Amino acid sequence: MDSIRWGRRIRAYRKLKRISQIDLAKALEVAPATLGKMERGVKAPTEDQWMKISQILDIDMDELKGSKEGEDRDT
Repeated sequence: MDSIRWGRRIRAYRKLKRISQIDLAKALEVAPATLGKMERGVKAPTEDQWMKISQILDIDMDELKGSKEGEDRDT
């Protein structure tokens, strides 16, 4: 399921950057429980939240969402 993949991706990049869930949640101005739901794929981030997550984690938004993962749909 796509939402689970991008949720895991958010969590993996957050951990890679050594940012706590609480710190990222504060930067996004959401409760840690809300960020937890995003990381589990239960709740989708808003477009603004995607942009903030991308900036904070210093990762391209398409890569964060999984859009650049060799998804060639021309077949």
